[in-house]
Amino acid sequence: MWRILRDLFRHNRAFAVGMALVFFVVVFATLSLFSPYPPNDSFVVPPDLPPSWAYLLGTTSRGQDVFWLLSFSIRNTLLFGLTVAFISRILSLVIGLVAGYLGGVMDRVLMSINDTFIVIPLFPILVLFYFVMRDRMSWSLLALMMACLGWAYDARLIRSVAMSLRTREFTETGIFSGMSMRQVLVQEHLPYVLPIVFSTTMNNLNWSIGLEVTLSVLGFTDINTPTIGVLIYWANQHTALVAGIWWWIAFPVLLVVIAFVGLFLLAVSMNEYIDPRSRLDRVHG
Repeated sequence: MWRILRDLFRHNRAFAVGMALVFFVVVFATLSLFSPYPPNDSFVVPPDLPPSWAYLLGTTSRGQDVFWLLSFSIRNTLLFGLTVAFISRILSLVIGLVAGYLGGVMDRVLMSINDTFIVIPLFPILVLFYFVMRDRMSWSLLALMMACLGWAYDARLIRSVAMSLRTREFTETGIFSGMSMRQVLVQEHLPYVLPIVFSTTMNNLNWSIGLEVTLSVLGFTDINTPTIGVLIYWANQHTALVAGIWWWIAFPVLLVVIAFVGLFLLAVSMNEYIDPRSRLDRVHG
């Protein structure tokens, strides 16, 4: 897997650009560790100041430095996306590999459950979840709920690969040598689906971050935990655009767009790498 990423970085310009954009966002998020202000403290700096050398991204109407607040917000947003992606990748891997390997009744049962999750309208379910759990809503609870709803499509994709791997010689050799199902799936099949897992992880990060921003802007989440969506939510509450405090919204939107583009380029590059038609084009080119 590391060899694939290295080759992509060297020979695929879109992948290199995507890595650079994601690296920039991660470095900016890391700056939150050096913030001189706690993220939830208000009126620690003069309010409504435009960008300047003293305050690089300006200040908010709540007396917060946008630069440092944005570093906390993007850090929490990335951690939210990674949490959703990690849990949903485990679910999609386990269900996809097991269904593809076993086939038969188990495959039909797991895919019936899988297809049920695919057709569930996610956004209305998450809004309803917020109203049911409003008093106990937290960052981690929303991430867990989204992870439980965001694995189905990728599980079907992994299952299709696992079905083809089931008939390969190395699988039969492993079974005849006494390997258990877990050993076959982990040692023999997992390496083949890792590029797909990487690509779907990037897409899942974009999906979870986008949905979190949407829910937060509407106030359907924990507004006391700073994220990109919560930052925009408070800007809307203070009518920042009407008051001419454009930097309160512009810089968070710009940063999250950079993250979206970077993750999208990484996903597209990996999809191109694992697509057989793209490989043929590279050979003939």
